[in-house]
Amino acid sequence: MKFELPKLPYEVSALNPSISDRTIEFHYGKHHQAYVNNLNNLVPGTKFEDADLETIIREAEGPIFNNAAQVWNHTFYFNQFSPKPCTHPKGELAKAIDRQFGSFDKLKEEFTKASVGLFGSGWTWLVKNDDGSLDIVPEPNAGTPLRKGKKPILTCDVWEHAYYLDYQNRRPDYVSNFWNILDWDVISDRY
Repeated sequence: MKFELPKLPYEVSALNPSISDRTIEFHYGKHHQAYVNNLNNLVPGTKFEDADLETIIREAEGPIFNNAAQVWNHTFYFNQFSPKPCTHPKGELAKAIDRQFGSFDKLKEEFTKASVGLFGSGWTWLVKNDDGSLDIVPEPNAGTPLRKGKKPILTCDVWEHAYYLDYQNRRPDYVSNFWNILDWDVISDRY
């Protein structure tokens, strides 16, 4: 199976000023593309040669896992943004957030704290458990909740390449602006 870089659902400059076109060009156009290229170079001749991305993530180790997870994680990340987003959760997700965290503002506070506090590089995830409850799960490096049987709802990429061109070492500023472009129509549908 040959993997391809998925097309963005918006123009490269659409997320300004929260995420600049320069960051999108590097993050999506260079980093995300590199993970796709690496994965395509790693899987031939392995048991994953004809496997789909989620199977590779669940079963692979080492470089094959890392690149497959980064392809999936980045696609999930980029697809949750919009230049004209729905700004609040709705439906069943909104109810679950209120039950679990008390309010949307409290979720934002806890998710932001986890994202800012994750040491080094990685991802912060909002996940749905089998019972419908929600958890905030920080994962280092290429970590993904798919590997643990959790359903991803939302993610924040806290690798420096996600924000360094725009925010340098100011991860809290990046995470603060991240909330401005999240499309809760997309995110609510994931629940």
